[in-house]
Amino acid sequence: MINRVLIRTKVVQMMYNYYVTRGTKELKAVMKELTRCFDDIYESYNYLLSLMVEMTHLQELNLDEAKYKYMPSDEDLNPSMRFVENEFIAALKNDPQYQEYMKEHPFTWFDNQPLLRLLLDKVVKSEPYATYMAMERTDYESDCQLWRQLMKDVLLPEENLLDHFQMRSVYTGEDDIAAVGQFVLKTIRRFEHHDEKPLLPQFKDDEDASFAPDLLSQSISNFDENNQLIDECVEKGRWTGDRIAVFDRVVMLVALTELRNFPKIPLVVTLNEYIEIAKSFSTAQSGMFVNGVLMAALTSLREQGSILKRN
Repeated sequence: MINRVLIRTKVVQMMYNYYVTRGTKELKAVMKELTRCFDDIYESYNYLLSLMVEMTHLQELNLDEAKYKYMPSDEDLNPSMRFVENEFIAALKNDPQYQEYMKEHPFTWFDNQPLLRLLLDKVVKSEPYATYMAMERTDYESDCQLWRQLMKDVLLPEENLLDHFQMRSVYTGEDDIAAVGQFVLKTIRRFEHHDEKPLLPQFKDDEDASFAPDLLSQSISNFDENNQLIDECVEKGRWTGDRIAVFDRVVMLVALTELRNFPKIPLVVTLNEYIEIAKSFSTAQSGMFVNGVLMAALTSLREQGSILKRN
């Protein structure tokens, strides 16, 4: 689930924190923060999955409560159970991986009933819900499609939901929630296609899981050497070193670590990924500037024999 794009972004952000507070944080503390960051992102993924389950349960409670009104209507006494008997929700709730995670992390949306009720109200008033409830017949596929629509068009754009996630963790920002939302949409599609293991693991494999701590620790270990190389390239390129945006410098520090210490990763992949990070999180000119300095650094490293790969 947590792919290398997200890993690189988080390592850069952690490296930025290390840079601006250098001398006040030990490596062990920085590495612990990185682990906590990825754990929080994966918890947010499962927390968002659980929202669909608990929202369905709340609607079931609402329908049952309506039967005991002072003067219940025919609809109150004989409600449509289509939404609460959604087959996708049943499959998710009974998934062994989901059950195991929820057993180990017993959080619940019922701790924040006002938000849960607000979100449910938006769902039952939405166009996808009305269309689904009016269908002549539904099946497992349409049940999955309903929740993919609700998640994409109703829940993920909801600012109250975003605010709630950001209040839960200092490590989970708006971009992280957007990524988590895409992972949830992918998970619903995997359920729809009857994947054997529809829930996404935290990391694709052990190599990805070790990539983040290795990249961060080596970026910190090689800090002075890479920083000096950046200054040399900036001076040769006649850029003004003292006016480099701090974030741009940090992006280049991590990029140089990956270029020098991860020979299996193609050069073009490394360069493109960090240029995109600079463009996304720094100034309008950062992408071009970072590209120029990294290309100069790459030339220097090749001349020194520090980098042998060509692709």
